Amino acid sequence: MIYQCVGIGVGPSNLSLASLLYPYKGVLSAFFDRKPEFAWHDGMYFPGATLQVSLFKDLVTLSDPTNPFSFISYLHAEGKIHHFLNARFESVPRREFRNYLKWASDSNENVHFGEEVTQIRFDGHFVVETERRCIRAENIAVGVGTEAHIPSFARCHIGPTQFHVSEYGAKAKSLKAKRVAIVGGGQSGAEAFLDVITSERDLLPKQVIWISRRENFLPLDDSPFVNDYFMPSFSEYFFGQDADFKRAFLERNVLASDGISEKTLREIYQRLYVLRFIEDCDNVSVLMPGRTVEQVWHDGRQWGLAVTHDATKSEEEPVYADTVIWATGFRGARMPFLDPLVSRLEYEDVEVRIDANFAAVWDGPTNRRIFMLNAARRQRGLAEPNLSLIAWRSQCVIEAVLSGAGCTRAAQKRSFMTWQPINAWSERQHRAV
Repeated sequence: MIYQCVGIGVGPSNLSLASLLYPYKGVLSAFFDRKPEFAWHDGMYFPGATLQVSLFKDLVTLSDPTNPFSFISYLHAEGKIHHFLNARFESVPRREFRNYLKWASDSNENVHFGEEVTQIRFDGHFVVETERRCIRAENIAVGVGTEAHIPSFARCHIGPTQFHVSEYGAKAKSLKAKRVAIVGGGQSGAEAFLDVITSERDLLPKQVIWISRRENFLPLDDSPFVNDYFMPSFSEYFFGQDADFKRAFLERNVLASDGISEKTLREIYQRLYVLRFIEDCDNVSVLMPGRTVEQVWHDGRQWGLAVTHDATKSEEEPVYADTVIWATGFRGARMPFLDPLVSRLEYEDVEVRIDANFAAVWDGPTNRRIFMLNAARRQRGLAEPNLSLIAWRSQCVIEAVLSGAGCTRAAQKRSFMTWQPINAWSERQHRAV
């Protein structure tokens, strides 16, 4: 049998593709993940943590609202849709969204866990080798996601008392009377800081130090016009710009995708007020924005961090802690299974170069595609690693796989924003008339 599409990795990206492909009964597909069951940032389910996007930005709804793998379908199938409505959540609890994703993966027989893809070769078709089988495919979809990023100087120190925030649930068990340093000023750093300082008074750490390179602990920009960056029209506009524009844009607009939710910031500030003015615990928290951690060491008793004050540059502030938590984000996961094909791929900086349908640019046949999902932020913009456009991106992939046969996207009204140069836009408007 020749599969039309084989996916490697079952995170939200490939799970969206598997879900949208499901109704196409004539299309043979399979998706593999080495994990024994679905997992999605399982070490970071802080109390009260919620999604930073709308519930409609699930696996399928923005491309196919009738698909059986929507979040609404999950609530209905589990018999709790009325309870969810009555709860009136401002945002979907992150753990509930994770439960939805697991439900979708468990309900789709084309998704296989506990089976690692070890190698992919090409002989006119892609030959996908797993630990259990060898199958042939016309197209493959790489959706292995990301892995924890820790500064290179700290990696040799990782262990029970120094770890990435993705391991918070397993390693931050007892911090009573300890000094804790949290490095990173994004949402995960904020959630870890909030969780640590909301312990009962007799379980509080001795001190919690929150360090960030940003000038302040800054909010996510969730305003309407900024959210246009997370629409298909802007993704297509961004894709057509040159590398210098893209690089500068991503730096300028980092808070559109990587800021802290206002709810979390408000809860932190309120808790700091309670600690200082009500519970008389003024010395528990130390907030240090505008700093860069340059080095870390252990003196046999405690961790030391060399911290530079970014405004003065020359002033170094040593920070000492019993536990260090790195909330320093994620980077694209390694893909050793692609080694036999690496020399045939084109690259744009550190990313595999993709075309307009998210397929890798390579020297193979044009009807044999390697789709790279959540792997081209520098080429596709802020929305690429975000949940916002995963359904739309999956639909683009499906159209390419099926060559348009029986698969068309519903026409969308144009954005309120005119992204393209006005002459090009006017010409398209003239042709439309």
